[in-house]
Amino acid sequence: MMNDQANIKPYVIGLDLGGTNSVFGIVDARGDIKATTAIKTGGYEKVEDYVKASIEALQPIIEQVGGIDKIKAMGIGAPNGNYYNGTIEFAPNLPWAHDCIVPLAKMFSEGLNDIPVALTNDANAAALGEMVYGVARGMKNFIVITLGTGVGSGIVVNGQLLYGHDGFAGELGHVTMVRGAEGRSCGCGRTGCLEAYCSATGVARTARELLAKTDRPSILREMNPEDITSLDVSIAAGKGDELAKEIYEFTGHMLGEACADFTAFSSPEAFIFFGGMVKAGDLIMDPIKRSYNEHVMPIFKGKAQFLVSGLDGASAAVLGASAIGWEV
Repeated sequence: MMNDQANIKPYVIGLDLGGTNSVFGIVDARGDIKATTAIKTGGYEKVEDYVKASIEALQPIIEQVGGIDKIKAMGIGAPNGNYYNGTIEFAPNLPWAHDCIVPLAKMFSEGLNDIPVALTNDANAAALGEMVYGVARGMKNFIVITLGTGVGSGIVVNGQLLYGHDGFAGELGHVTMVRGAEGRSCGCGRTGCLEAYCSATGVARTARELLAKTDRPSILREMNPEDITSLDVSIAAGKGDELAKEIYEFTGHMLGEACADFTAFSSPEAFIFFGGMVKAGDLIMDPIKRSYNEHVMPIFKGKAQFLVSGLDGASAAVLGASAIGWEV
């Protein structure tokens, strides 16, 4: 029966809903993206206008694969997405959802012939993408950590995503790593969060602090400190710049320490890292592993794998969102 259903409706729609762009893809069960389109997320003040523009953009690519009757469901990965309710709730970077709760899944379903629509946050979508199409295929317990502008996480336990009682569990980027007055301020309003140190913006902040504290030579001194990005740090470290390498050592050490704590909670088979910062390769991964082994409880030592996402960066978020569609 399931095979018949797959033959009748062989595709799902995935929507990677970012603060700047919304990217749609029509995906088959093997993870092949058959067609894509995109609109600007922030170009609409009202969510009704955003949904209308999205559905208009979708129509040509839906027709391209044989019409809406070929679409099984839609999955959406979005900031502040609540899987239980199909809502986006108080998302600071979305003009039509920053001060309210938006029933986005319901609105898309109504605009697309009542196909099922599921929604979750972007890091949870990444975890589902790894489980359905990526390096976590066959795994039942793993944690995906996304290292981008922020630090996100998707936690899978016994083959199921961890949502908690309210749909918002799994915010590992906001565990406190530095307590007291020394802790950096974080975008969430608290201080000392992992995200404030180990995101791309955190790495740039570490670079500025080190440059200000010392007079050690570094390629990074040739730049305006405020213009430094994590990519600049990665390039400098790749050229052998000792100060840049120390920045990655500091960042990786903190991530490894955090992962050691996360293991005490769910004993994952693997930590899977995704995002632009992972392109630094061994510069970031080696200190993560060393620090993890130094801090993890002896009973867990040597059990977890440390993997890098195998999904293509450009399409991974769309694939992750589409993976939710197969679950509906």
